[in-house]
Order: sequence, then structure tokens, then C-alpha cells
Amino acid sequence: METQFFFSTAPVPCPYLPGRFERRLVTELIGGRAVTLHERLLQAGYRRSHQVAYTPVCNDCDACKAVRVIIPDFALSRSQRRVWKRNSHLSVKIIEPMATEEQFSLFLRYQHARHDTSDMAKMDFSDYQGLIEDSPVETLLVEYRNLSGELVAICLADRVQNGLSAVYNFFNPDMKKDSLGTYM
Repeated sequence: METQFFFSTAPVPCPYLPGRFERRLVTELIGGRAVTLHERLLQAGYRRSHQVAYTPVCNDCDACKAVRVIIPDFALSRSQRRVWKRNSHLSVKIIEPMATEEQFSLFLRYQHARHDTSDMAKMDFSDYQGLIEDSPVETLLVEYRNLSGELVAICLADRVQNGLSAVYNFFNPDMKKDSLGTYM
């Protein structure tokens, strides 16, 4: 039986809540058990980035807990219906997880608009390529394009036993009013 090690990260500034600090409990998803471990950790609220599974373990804060949507029980709210209608013109295409310069350009625009001081805003193409392509589990990309064919949003997701697990979403920051994060 293999031993699985978990580590706690040092506190770093929270990318979402000003003045707060974030810590994570992390473990590597490597070896023959990576897929099974990933599935089990997702059930416990973990997320994946590259070949690492993590969960926030912040003092006095649980604002960024993982959310599960049970599709048969899900109904759009009024505001979600408005967002769905507002974006009904977008084409949606599932593609293989292969990084492109077009995606990377959109990724950087999003990072600089939303998380300019984060480590992700400092990523180069090779780092981005790792985010998209370095996965121990089956992964896909969902591209969203407007009527003129411009890439406006991306969702990186893992296929899991009982559905999909969103890994990371980003979108054109100039389209804030379209609520693309909610739409994805």
C-alpha cells in the first residue's frame, strides 16, 4: 500500500478577499492511484491544479468552499436565466486540452484585470501550457466564442465518474456585464 502525504502551505495573501490570507492542504496526484485519489478527494471538497489536489484551510473563513451542482435538482434562478439569455449567441465547443497563444492572450488579460498581483498573472506561455495540459486525469477545454468567432471565455474541466469538475475559468474582462463566469 502506498503512503499518501499531505502538506499545509504557508499563508499567502488571498486572491479573492482583500486583507485576508489563504492556506491550503495539498497532495500530489501521481502514480497508478492518481485517478482514484482525485475522485475521492473531489468528494471531500478538494480541487485540482496541475498534478496537485488542494483544499483551502483558512482560519475563520470558508468563503471559497467547493460547490456541487446536482443536475436533476438544479433550476435556474431568474438572474441565471437572464445571464443564459444574454449569452445565448455564444458558440460552445469542447476541445482537447491543448494550450494556444489565443487562449494564453485571453488568460493574461483576465489575470491582469482580476488578479494582477497573483502568481498566475506572472505566468508565461510554458506555465499556462502546464495548467492546461499537465493533468493526471481526463481533462477537457470548453471554448466560448462570439458571433465574429472571437474567443471570449474558457473553462478547463476534468471528467470525473459522476460528472465534470471545473478546474479554472477565465473570460474577456471587458465583458464583465455579461456575467460570463456565472454563464460558464
